[in-house]
Amino acid sequence: MFRYFTKRQRIGVLLLFLIVIVVQLLLFSVSTNDFLSNGFDDNTLAILDKEYNVLHQKKLKKKTPKRYPFNPNFITSYKGYELGMSLEEIERLHAFRAQNKWINSSQDFQKVTGISDSLLAAISPYFKFPKWVTQSSQNNTYKPKKISKLDLNLATAEELQKVYGVGSKLSERILRYREKYDGGFANMIELSAIYGLSEDVIENIKKKFIIAHPRPIHSVDLNTANQEDLVKIPFIDYELAYRIIETRVLKEVYVSIEELTKIKDFPTNRLDIIKLYLYIK
Repeated sequence: MFRYFTKRQRIGVLLLFLIVIVVQLLLFSVSTNDFLSNGFDDNTLAILDKEYNVLHQKKLKKKTPKRYPFNPNFITSYKGYELGMSLEEIERLHAFRAQNKWINSSQDFQKVTGISDSLLAAISPYFKFPKWVTQSSQNNTYKPKKISKLDLNLATAEELQKVYGVGSKLSERILRYREKYDGGFANMIELSAIYGLSEDVIENIKKKFIIAHPRPIHSVDLNTANQEDLVKIPFIDYELAYRIIETRVLKEVYVSIEELTKIKDFPTNRLDIIKLYLYIK
């Protein structure tokens, strides 16, 4: 075909062909990254990257199989693997079921298989046990019986003697102490004043008796009480009342009732009872 062109025309065609080849080589030599960086700024690239991540997460969620409630007694090897259980854990479950035993709770499942707390927390919400299992566990829930206690200020000797450790003599002493005061006992702490009642026996009495209607007590201010006020308090006589006031004068004021224990011949073992009658402003 070239024989129909003149020499100049043939040279021109060859030059045009060479120019086309050179231009194509220059275009291919341009880096794709340079093109993208020149075409998009950093902000645009960040937005595109974020959108890609969102689409990627949605795609992963679609691939994740939806989990439905199931009875853990019938977990197959494939199901166990899908749940994240190890081969040993699956084998323990199957060995347990081979003995014709049943798992009736999440705690049972972990005890049998030995799975971790984190895996149990992830899969146990999907456990579904038969209705008879859940109903049985609810019916077997321990409900402590309410024990109605008797009023110690109305108790008879026979009722007191039903307490472990209380015989006829101790019941008689309890009633005699109660009759000393109009209104009976004011506080259970007064039982400690009865001869022969140990701490264990007192605790046994508290399990069966309460003071429903305690006797009212008129308490006095330790820093203003006179001798006549103090001698009305059990275990305080005139001599001790005098020492209490004398010490108060020297100290100017009591800061706490416990300071009375430093006074000579004060009955420290009766402090809790004496405190029922005193207060400090």
